[in-house]
Parts: sequence; structure tokens; C-alpha cells
Amino acid sequence: MTDQQKGNPLALIPFGVFILLFIGSGIATGDFYQMPVLVALFAAILVALFMNRKTDFQTKLQQLTKGGGHPDIILMVIIFLLAGAFSSVAEGMGAVDATVNLGLSILPGNLLVVGLFIIACFISISMGTSVGTVVALAPIGVGVADEIGISVALTMGAIVSGAMFGDNLSIISDTTIAAVRTQGTKMKDKFKANFFIVLPAAIITAVIFGVITADASQALQEEYPFEIVKVLPYLGVLIFAVIGINVIYVLMGGIIFAGVIGLLTNDIGLFNFVTLLGEGFQGMQNLSLLVILLGGLVELIRQNGGIDFLLQAISRRAKSNRGGEFSIAGLVGAVNLSTANNTISIITAGPLAKQISDEYGIDAKRSASLLDIFSSSVQGLLPYGAQILSVAGVASISPVSIVPFCFYPILLALSGIIAILFRFPKFTL
Repeated sequence: MTDQQKGNPLALIPFGVFILLFIGSGIATGDFYQMPVLVALFAAILVALFMNRKTDFQTKLQQLTKGGGHPDIILMVIIFLLAGAFSSVAEGMGAVDATVNLGLSILPGNLLVVGLFIIACFISISMGTSVGTVVALAPIGVGVADEIGISVALTMGAIVSGAMFGDNLSIISDTTIAAVRTQGTKMKDKFKANFFIVLPAAIITAVIFGVITADASQALQEEYPFEIVKVLPYLGVLIFAVIGINVIYVLMGGIIFAGVIGLLTNDIGLFNFVTLLGEGFQGMQNLSLLVILLGGLVELIRQNGGIDFLLQAISRRAKSNRGGEFSIAGLVGAVNLSTANNTISIITAGPLAKQISDEYGIDAKRSASLLDIFSSSVQGLLPYGAQILSVAGVASISPVSIVPFCFYPILLALSGIIAILFRFPKFTL
């Protein structure tokens, strides 16, 4: 990267402050709600603002607002708000209860969590967004957990796992597009290389969820009535997602569809519909603010040389083809830890990953796959990442409690490591 500045490890101090306050206080007290994540993040931002005295305070504020206003950040906020509104209206008109009862009536209890995982895979690979997927499915996951008597953290982990499968593979996902563009390869080639690496992880994940919930069917002892018309909003979202409609259109259409059905069935009134919209927006305000502030913090760290330090420290460890692949994996993973955004981490690490792949003869479709695999893996395990924070907010549980049940991101990383060690897949794609 020709515009890369000298790395500065001290620039990462604000990120360390955030982690220490958010996760450290939870470990120390045993209560991860003891330190509100926004307070921890704001403290980290204050530390970042008062570092680097060579830059005046006004410039630092401009850097903060530039990071918070990044197009990817604002788009994510819009998706959050629309998804919150859809979930609120769908729940208000009875779609959540109807969908849960439909699932309970059709599937045995020991397959419901597996079903959630597969549906999340299907929706996210069709829509190309993990965030929209998790927020739309989280209310159903809460309902399933309550009905069959299992941990709500488990159902949230299944939803996040499925969402990250699609986020990594979808040809319309921002992460896929970023990986393909930075590595100079073709979308279909990257998909093929990526698919054969991650498929075993997805299959094993489904088996694990099935084994864990093998006894859940014993909890289903009663009838679960539902009105099929109230399932239509979720069915409509699924169909339009599969067609490949933009997630913004999908969520807006879902809101209107759920509202119309609710009005026709007299489950909600016009003013009640408007109130539900407001409640949905309000429920996503903290998460939206968190994402904006985190984007600002990342930009301050970047301007002070923290991201460049990570790039330089990891890239110089590459000594061979296999070492180059591990460097690409570590590079994007480390940046993702700091940015909590897999798209931004790929865009940031991509140019240097391209240099590494060219120097050590790594195929472009393989380097693109590694970027996407390891960024998605890290993103799906971050308790301060948008996906886990989203479902934790809906379920009203600690984001840290969900991480142990995010089996797919863990297996995704293991699959990536195995692919590097054993040169898998070995055949020509």
C-alpha cells in the first residue's frame, strides 16, 4: 500500500480501554450488564481524542464524525431501524406467535433449532446481509426457546451462525464484493473456492445443534394453533430475499405487508401501527448509536496509525506460500477485532493481502476466500459486533452469553485453517 503510514501500536490503547471496560468488568463482576457498552465505548473515544497532540482537537472531531458517517455505517443503521420496525409490527399483529406455532406444529422440537440455523443460512445468502437476517429472525428464536424450554442464548447462537454462513458466501454480500474487488478475481470463482471450504463447517454445525436439542421434543405437550395469514409477512420476506431483492426493499415491503394484514384482521389499528413503528425504531436506537460511535473510534485509531501497525506487524511474518495465507488470515482477523465490521476490515486489509498473494503465488480466488472466511469468523464471535449485539438486544440477554453457542464461526475458522494446512481444495475449480 503506497499510502500506508508508519504504524503506531500506542494508537490501539483506546481499543484496549474499550475491551477492558466492557468485557473485563463483566468478567470481574460476573455481570456483563454492569458496564453499559455505550459507556465503555464513549470512554475509549475520549481516550482517543486526547491522544496524538500533534493533531488539533477540531481535526480529531472531524475524524470521529467522518468514521461514524461512513456509508457502510449509515446503511447498517438504516437496516437496523427498518428491521426493528418490521419486527415490532410483525410481533404486534401476531406474526411472531403464528410463525413459532407453525414451526412447533410441523417440526419436532429437536429440529426447531436446526431449522432456525438453516433458515438463517437461506435468508442471509439470499439477501447478502447478516444484520438484516438476525434482527428479523431473533423474535422467532426467542419464541421457540420459550416454547420448548431451551436456552434463548442457544437459539440466538443458531441464528447468528446461519447469518454468518450467508454473509460469507452470498454473491451480493458486501464482504464478498469487497474481497473479490480487492483481490482482482471473479465472483463465481471465489464462491466455488469458498463453498467447498465452508460446507463441512455448516454440516457439522447443523449436527451439533441437533444433538444439543435432541431431548427438546419432550417439551411439546400441547396444541399450537396459528392463523396462516399471519405467517405471510415472514414468508414474504423470505421469498423476496430468495429472489435477490435489496434488503431495504425487503424490509420496507415486510413492514407494509405486516401492517396491512394486521389492519385487515383487526389485530392492530392505524394509530397502533404507527406506534409500533416508533417502538421498533426506538428499540434500535442504542444499537445504531453504538455502531456510529464505534465507526468513529475506528477512524481515530486509523488516523493515529493503529490499523497500519496491525497491517505491518502481521504482513512481515509471511515467509512462504502457506505463511502468506496465514498472514492474510491473521491480517483480516486482527483488523476485524479492531473495527468490529467485516466489510471495513476486508477493504482495509485487502490491498496488502493482494501484495502478499502476488509475492507468494497465492491464487486470487483463494486469497479472496480467506479474507471473507476469517473476517466472517471473527465477526460472528465478537460480543461487540453488530450481529451478536442485535440478537442480544432482542432477547434481553448478555451478548457474551451467546458467543459459546456460535458454533459455525468457530468451525468456519477451523475449516479455513485446515484448508491452509492441507491445501484444500486441491482440485481445479
